[in-house]
Amino acid sequence: MTLQDSLDRLKAKIEGSMPPEVVKIMHDATKTLEDSGIENHILKAGDAAAEFELQNQNGELVSSKTLLKNGPLVITFYRGVWCPYCNTDLGNLKRYTEQLNELNASMLSISPQTPKFNKQIIEQQRLNFDLLSDTENTVASKFGLRWEMVDPLKSLYRDSFGIKLPDFNGDESWTLPVPARFIIGTDGIIKYAEFSVDYTKRPNPDVLVETLKAI
Repeated sequence: MTLQDSLDRLKAKIEGSMPPEVVKIMHDATKTLEDSGIENHILKAGDAAAEFELQNQNGELVSSKTLLKNGPLVITFYRGVWCPYCNTDLGNLKRYTEQLNELNASMLSISPQTPKFNKQIIEQQRLNFDLLSDTENTVASKFGLRWEMVDPLKSLYRDSFGIKLPDFNGDESWTLPVPARFIIGTDGIIKYAEFSVDYTKRPNPDVLVETLKAI
């Protein structure tokens, strides 16, 4: 079973338990984001990647420039510990860490949430790579991924789901990144980029291994 197969089953289970009007709000919000043209601004293969220095789950600073001295860098942008699709994605990714390391690549994930919640998801999923805190989605914005949640989706998350982004992210912006994966070469150039404004769709990590072998 591929990662997407697992996510499709998860989606059917989650949305199957929701009232139709709630599902419509979620689907309409995804369609609005698609129609916004955000995809045209997301960095692609061949673009120069933004450099960053962010805190990991232990409060330690992690620098992309330093990591790239040792080999390529694999980055996954994810939404938060409250997102079951992200949890499934990260839990699946940990199976590839050893293969990526054998190819001299480092892997990490970036989220707008605070180190406290990044540590929580690492412990829950027993992850074997760092999760970095991107306050107010500053780095995500440089990659073209940042978007702002507005009503009626914002009210749905806050009032019906009990997901208050300021509590998780430590800021009032109600912004999130489009889920995405990048491979950055040692020259700072993006070698691979894949993303979807539909957060229920994620690329299968097998492509990461094949791309790294090719470069």
